Amino acid sequence: MTMCERQWLFFSEMKAQDSEFTYNIQVDDESRIRTLMWTNGRSKTQYHHFGDVITFDPTYKTNLYDMPFGLFVGVNNHFQSVLYAGVLMRDETEDTSKWIFDEFVKMMGGKKPITILIDQARAMEKAIEEVYPESTHRWCKWHVLKKAKENLGAHYTKKSDFRAEFHKLVHEMLTIDEFEDGWAALLDKYSLKTNPYLVQIYETRQKWAKPYFAGKFCARQTSTGRSESANHMLKQYVPPSCSMNLFVKQYNKLQFDREQEEGFQEKRTRLSHAVLKVNTSLEVHASKIYTRRMFEIFGGILYESGMYDVEEIIEKQKYIVTHQRAELCEKWFKCRFEVNVSNNLGYFSCICGLFEHMGMVCCHSL
Repeated sequence: MTMCERQWLFFSEMKAQDSEFTYNIQVDDESRIRTLMWTNGRSKTQYHHFGDVITFDPTYKTNLYDMPFGLFVGVNNHFQSVLYAGVLMRDETEDTSKWIFDEFVKMMGGKKPITILIDQARAMEKAIEEVYPESTHRWCKWHVLKKAKENLGAHYTKKSDFRAEFHKLVHEMLTIDEFEDGWAALLDKYSLKTNPYLVQIYETRQKWAKPYFAGKFCARQTSTGRSESANHMLKQYVPPSCSMNLFVKQYNKLQFDREQEEGFQEKRTRLSHAVLKVNTSLEVHASKIYTRRMFEIFGGILYESGMYDVEEIIEKQKYIVTHQRAELCEKWFKCRFEVNVSNNLGYFSCICGLFEHMGMVCCHSL
């Protein structure tokens, strides 16, 4: 029996245990496994609810077959990582990437993600443009910063002011004009206008710079960190030189353990009482509709809102919100935010874009 035949048999047994278990195998001209992808019923349900934003990272390599392993990962309503599908592949070419992204959507019932985050792999990027043409495609911000560290040498040491200012530019800029002005000022200050790496990433800024994703839902994700963390956890489950069948079994064990953690958070939300910090009607209402983890995040934002003063510009339509310690704000940190209100106080839109980015109302709107 060939390895491919053994894999078909193994997956058939798994499907007998879970009728929603789905898999597909792409073989080469010699009937050897080229790409192997699978998911299960629980993952499909999770994707149905939380699959608007996904990350994909194929950096983990298995020992026995030297095959890169990729994970499709999302985030649930407890702000936990959830596993959608696993992929073993012999190569990372554009054709293979197209097969993977197309097969993933088929397995998930046809729903395409709103936003997908990957690293700067050109083959995957071209495949996404063809398979998910309407999805927002973002580069992992962590990879951009990692490559900056590798390419900028002495400019990027912890003792350098450039490093701190570059990070502010990447993390804090809210509008395109702010980013463009800040970028020009930074390169002028440190005489880096002709630096090859900075020229290159500036030309591709629409793929990673925060202002260019204003209004795009990302579930607060800006990197493939959740996929990478799941890959790291999988290493603790998979023994060296394990068989492909055992690899898949251990992947399922990792997923089971993640589901146990989710079950704990579900029980915590259902049975425990939220701890109120300010005891306003707004906070009480939030405690009833948010999961405990999201309510804890909301509590921090609500507390932060107390540091802002509000000026009404147009009655019930436009407000300017200013930090009470505006004089302490540094050059590239905003202290004034415009909040627009519509639908008879039914919708608040702030220039910071937090609600559009992660679905949580910002401190300026609060």
